[in-house]
Amino acid sequence: MDRNPSPPPPGCDQEEEEVAGGDCIGSTVYSKHWLFGVLSGLIQIVSPENTKSSSDDEEQQTELDEEMENEICRVWDMSMDEDVALFLQEFNAPDIFMGVLAKSKCPRLREICVGILGNMACFQEICVSISSDKNLGQVLLHCLYDSDPPTLLETSRLLLTCLSQAEVASVWVERIREHPAIYDSVCFIMSSSTNVDLLVKVGEVVDKLFDLDEKLMLEWVRNGATQPLDQPQEESEEQPVFRLVPCILEAAKQVRSENPEWLDVYMHILQLLTTVDDGIQAIVHCPDTGKDIWNLLFDLVCHEFCQSDDPPIILQEQKTVLASVFSVLSAIYASQTEQEYLKIEKVDLPLIDSLIRVLQNMEQCQKKPENSTESNTEETKKTDLTQDDFHLKILKDILCEFLSNIFQALTKETVAQGVKEGQLSKQKCSSAFQNLLPFYSPVVEDFIKILHEVDKALADDLEKSFPSLKVQT
Repeated sequence: MDRNPSPPPPGCDQEEEEVAGGDCIGSTVYSKHWLFGVLSGLIQIVSPENTKSSSDDEEQQTELDEEMENEICRVWDMSMDEDVALFLQEFNAPDIFMGVLAKSKCPRLREICVGILGNMACFQEICVSISSDKNLGQVLLHCLYDSDPPTLLETSRLLLTCLSQAEVASVWVERIREHPAIYDSVCFIMSSSTNVDLLVKVGEVVDKLFDLDEKLMLEWVRNGATQPLDQPQEESEEQPVFRLVPCILEAAKQVRSENPEWLDVYMHILQLLTTVDDGIQAIVHCPDTGKDIWNLLFDLVCHEFCQSDDPPIILQEQKTVLASVFSVLSAIYASQTEQEYLKIEKVDLPLIDSLIRVLQNMEQCQKKPENSTESNTEETKKTDLTQDDFHLKILKDILCEFLSNIFQALTKETVAQGVKEGQLSKQKCSSAFQNLLPFYSPVVEDFIKILHEVDKALADDLEKSFPSLKVQT
């Protein structure tokens, strides 16, 4: 989607002579004269004479001449070169593109102009210049209200590029905060679009915004809250309706239907929401949405990601999305255990099975090859995960905290069922204990006490494998 047409093919002898005579842009072989011609053509398109056409010409205004489209597309591709981007900046091309965006009704032309600006913004000096232009900023943000998916995609790409530049990120955050309608537009896109490329890019923008500014995240979370006017908030028994979370859920469902591996960004948005109390409440206190989010994430970890027939190395590809998914599940589980969809007994055992399976795969990923020349000492086996992979360390911490919370909630009946069905076999319990000890010793000790009542032989075997537990029981 981000790939543009190829640069101009070699032209006639006259064009080659112009390039040889100093017509080239920087160290490229692109012609200044040719580029001037294309930009002049753009100026003509949005000139007053051409914009004051009759209603009979409206159809023509929404279509782009094939020759002009080919030429401006070449500029789009050329703009990925820094010399060309700097030349466009020097020639005040952003002002030309701003004029097109403000006046043109042609979706394809608008898409290309935003795309060129997006390429130009990849270079810091130009990004700062574009970001400092208030008028251009207003016009670009207004493009988020566009109904054309390709234009929305390029606008989102440009915004993400600017938000990723530390020097100008705060400028864009403030501009977005000053335009409340952007919230509505983003929610509409997430809840209704079937264009997965657009959904992923918009998700990346939202994720970056929330990561940069918690205050804006809270404003957006609260934006969709509604309260009956005739009922004081403290007396209201109805939970507020939050628009943002249902929209995120719809986008995640749509993305999953095409490629679950692209879910990373939406899972991270949900994870960011759980870092603030209002965000957790927005998820949990919408009964239907909370249940749907739980079911989606539950299904992902139990039937989609890191399954028993996957090679352990798959964890390296899925570690970030798994960290987000388990983090959100853990937050929901810990904050609202009275919810009906969490009371079902069959929830705990599949989660334990998934959590332990990921931990086992993590152990496999950390093992040294058999032919390794390094000493296979106890110290080598316990190499700090942060030395190998910081993200795996984060994932392990999330898994252990979640697993300890589930262990604390286990009843004697659930433990008996888990032992019978294999989710709490000796091997799996051993894997769990290896990761939970010593930080969660009280939790493991309480579990062993219950296990003694269910299967004394298994409890005794585990105590032999973990002598520190036997002293405590």
